[in-house]
Amino acid sequence: MTNQTDNRVVAFIPVRGGSKSIPLKNIKKIAGKPLVQWTLEAAAAAKCIDAVYLATDSAEIRTIVEGLHIPKVTVMGRSPETATDQASTESALLEFCENQLFSHVYLIQATSPLLTAKDLDDAWQAYRNSDDDAVLSVVRQKRFLWESTADGVRPVNYDPASRPRRQDFDGHLVENGAFYVSSRERVLSSQCRISGRIGLYEMAEESYFEIDEPSDWVIVEGLLKRSSAYSPPNLSNIQMLVMDCDGVLTDAGMYYGEHGEAFKKFNTRDGKGVELLRKAGLKTALLTGEDTPPAKRRAEKLQIDYVITGATDKAKDLQKLSELSGVDPAQMAYIGDDINDLPAIALCGFSACPGDAMSAVKAEVDVVLDVKGGDGAVRAFADLILKHV
Repeated sequence: MTNQTDNRVVAFIPVRGGSKSIPLKNIKKIAGKPLVQWTLEAAAAAKCIDAVYLATDSAEIRTIVEGLHIPKVTVMGRSPETATDQASTESALLEFCENQLFSHVYLIQATSPLLTAKDLDDAWQAYRNSDDDAVLSVVRQKRFLWESTADGVRPVNYDPASRPRRQDFDGHLVENGAFYVSSRERVLSSQCRISGRIGLYEMAEESYFEIDEPSDWVIVEGLLKRSSAYSPPNLSNIQMLVMDCDGVLTDAGMYYGEHGEAFKKFNTRDGKGVELLRKAGLKTALLTGEDTPPAKRRAEKLQIDYVITGATDKAKDLQKLSELSGVDPAQMAYIGDDINDLPAIALCGFSACPGDAMSAVKAEVDVVLDVKGGDGAVRAFADLILKHV
């Protein structure tokens, strides 16, 4: 139990690392940001919320979220029992309520990125000015509902003999899963996220969509890109290019001499790209899992500013690079080609991959280049950055 005062209003966002339909969906980029960042920023910007807690069982998610440096946000662990496929969200919420002191809690789901700070603040005002014990978010759907019966089917919310026009139809309210607010006391006593007299807060129609399946992702990303919260990558803010080595600066081939000595093939055009970036005032870095003489010699030849080899956790190593260089990850551009690059890609402000990168990487980056690794991919990415510097 903490020693914090008990009159705070907090937000609680539980996220697991074990999503099956969309692996690691909570940190997969959507409209330029990791999915969970959208709700974290909304909660942090809400005036009614004093602190935001994200609970996760994933070290990778923890690293990504902590690297975002969002005010008010604290990352905490959750027990394995609350993070299984079968565990309920209530189990994570109850664990949180039992171990923290506060007055009221917003349970927020990361799969609802269309949530805004205004929604949270307006809902709080409505809640505090009512006799409600809890409030949940809903959206109005103007659909005609039917249900099966022993005698066939029957309409639920309209009369087919007097079918209303859409503009004259009130429709029905659907729980959209964006947020639930209640007191800590009620959550613990009822063992439920909402109880007692329950009120509703109606959100915008497009907030109906939650991200559970890949098809939801496509729809919600389009909606986010049209929202006022969306800001496309600003390449003029980029101060550093971070490069993987194998599959980016090289063609990912492994060449051996007759005595077992290893060789790698680099491309001179990439060297010119690094030179042009340096002349434009940008820093460069090599972040690679390799720890071989060829990679180090190439970095030295290109006068790359920072070299981190033997990287096994690229998110953590990127944070180290940020501390060394004074450049925030949001001001870094990253180019990688394989799944071990994904944690770093999620942190950086802009990202690209060669045209022959793994499909999982192509799905995450901002730009898929039309050249292969070792064929001038770094030069192509450098040219793109330099157009906006």
